[in-house]
Amino acid sequence: MSQFDQDTSPEALRVAVLSWLDTHWDGENRRPLTEPAYDRRHWRQQVLAAGLAVPSWPPEWFGLGMTSAQCKVIEKAFAERNAPGTGLDRYHLGAITVFKAGSDALKREMLPELLTGPICCLLYSEPNAGSDLAGIRTRAEQDGDQYVINGQKVWTSNAREADYGMLLARTDWDAPKHRGITFFLFPMRQAGVEIRPINQITGESEFNEIFIENARVPERFIIGNLNEGWGSFQTAIAYERLIMGQGITGRRRNSPTRSRPPLLELAEKTHKLSDPVVRQRLAQALAYREVNSLNNERAMTEMMTKGSMSLMSLSKLAMSRIQHGEAAIATDLLGPEALLDGPDNSDAANTNFDAAKAYMNSIGGGTDQIQRNIIAEKVLGLPKEHEPDKGIAFREVKSGTGPRTAG
Repeated sequence: MSQFDQDTSPEALRVAVLSWLDTHWDGENRRPLTEPAYDRRHWRQQVLAAGLAVPSWPPEWFGLGMTSAQCKVIEKAFAERNAPGTGLDRYHLGAITVFKAGSDALKREMLPELLTGPICCLLYSEPNAGSDLAGIRTRAEQDGDQYVINGQKVWTSNAREADYGMLLARTDWDAPKHRGITFFLFPMRQAGVEIRPINQITGESEFNEIFIENARVPERFIIGNLNEGWGSFQTAIAYERLIMGQGITGRRRNSPTRSRPPLLELAEKTHKLSDPVVRQRLAQALAYREVNSLNNERAMTEMMTKGSMSLMSLSKLAMSRIQHGEAAIATDLLGPEALLDGPDNSDAANTNFDAAKAYMNSIGGGTDQIQRNIIAEKVLGLPKEHEPDKGIAFREVKSGTGPRTAG
């Protein structure tokens, strides 16, 4: 029986969560009260046991059955105490996808593991399958109760830290390209997996290219059904777009207690807040964020009630515009100072970083152009593009190197 009542008021829920945290967590030193140091897995096990890691999920799957509004109360309580571990039902793509699309057996085996420890990266794009992701050529060939994987992936975030990856691979070369694909929960830390970092313009190397040679994945780690992975994958990509639509790819500011938008602070610092043109641009930027926040709520409700995922594309596309637009405003506020960089010029450094980082949101999870196609076809109901390879066995589909004749 949970100590957190679904029927309680928001304030009573907040008090209950804070009370639980005050019993278990030292917010000042950011560690569990009963332990000398922070052990990430052990702390997450405690949060999971209390139902607070994934509070929107039903009790039989480690949650509390809470509403979206109640989950926000819980997340704010954790933020008040500087405590990690909640909100994984919104941010942990691997766990969310297994929960939504995996078999009960896979959920029982892997959800406790995913929710208390490992990072799960995304093994989707390939050098010749980015915008046309269904054109993947990474192979998965069955060998007893396992599949042998050979292929290459690219633009994979956080691959070096990940214990698992969600892998799209082709299992039937005689099916059309959107079929014959299987979605796997793929163990990353094994022989045959080579990870090469990609240097980015921001100075980071969070993206990687992955070379997979004769690596293995258990048959029981299929997410969904054999040869029907494109449908399971749609759940994962929809949640990725929702997360990106919330601006999670933006810079994490150092002050968790900041109550004012960074653009307003910069306008004050540069003594331009009284300029009516600047104020109009700032108001427009804030309005875009508010409208997109409302659309995120609409998209989540649409997905929960009707299973529709297309509105996620609208949120992601809007956030791309927001991030590029805000970086442009910050650049104009700084004027010539925006040409500077480095630790002695933190405002310019932050602005330059944000301007470059905005392109991640324009590319990751499907480019802005792909989102416009999805919005046109599935939200606005406009005619679909012609697909010359529709219905053709994938081994017969032509690629940049000519027709594929062998699987």
